[in-house]
Amino acid sequence: MIIPAVGMLFVMTNALFGYMIFDAAYEQDITKYAIYVHFYPDWKSYPGNILFEITNVWSNSKDSTNIQNFSMKSLDISPTNDYNSNQLQMQHQKSFVELKHDFSGCTANWKPISYVYAVDYLRNYIEFIQGTTQSVDPYVQTLPNLENENYGLSHQNKLVKSGYVQFIPICTTQENTTYEYSISSNDKDVGFDAYFVPSKNELTNYLDANSFKFYTQEGCSVQNHKKFSGVCSDVNKDSGLLIIIPDEIKSSLTTIKINLHEL
Repeated sequence: MIIPAVGMLFVMTNALFGYMIFDAAYEQDITKYAIYVHFYPDWKSYPGNILFEITNVWSNSKDSTNIQNFSMKSLDISPTNDYNSNQLQMQHQKSFVELKHDFSGCTANWKPISYVYAVDYLRNYIEFIQGTTQSVDPYVQTLPNLENENYGLSHQNKLVKSGYVQFIPICTTQENTTYEYSISSNDKDVGFDAYFVPSKNELTNYLDANSFKFYTQEGCSVQNHKKFSGVCSDVNKDSGLLIIIPDEIKSSLTTIKINLHEL
């Protein structure tokens, strides 16, 4: 009862005294965006969809005019072109439509004001106590590793050959850096594979030749999991996560949450 009471105190304080008394409380920059994928009938997963929810927490050493405190004053309700156009794309001779934010390329970031940070912290701390997350930072998720026990790794290796592949880039101003990351899926039937790769070019290499380069250090890859957290060291600035989902989705919407954190 104490934690909700403290949270209510923050809410009431904000309501009475306004946002202007709160300053940005978080040191690193946060890039949050989503990618929506809709499969066409040539996929076994049709009419299923995948929603990738990405949070990238990183250290921006450069001054940026695109960074905003998350407050009512920063909200712009005017029409914008924040999404790309619905373009038909192909993987494994199977068609799909992808909808992605234009600002997913580390160009628009925000820092939560103290009020927002406090509320997010309390919400995350409840999940920490419940064991849902192993991190007290509301914007950095560390998850207990959970393997897919529905089938073995050999079967997963067969399924991913025709699965859907998504590249998630990192954000950094350094030539080389270290990232910790977590991935979770709400799909009860299949597991995911994930690899830290040197660049987006490895997505093309995987699709064209089913062969690609990835970082082989411990913690840089995982196979057939439903939840996973790892740390990948000494990756270059063009690196990112290559995530592979088998074409075996049964639900109408599968949500994949990705949290990337530059150390």
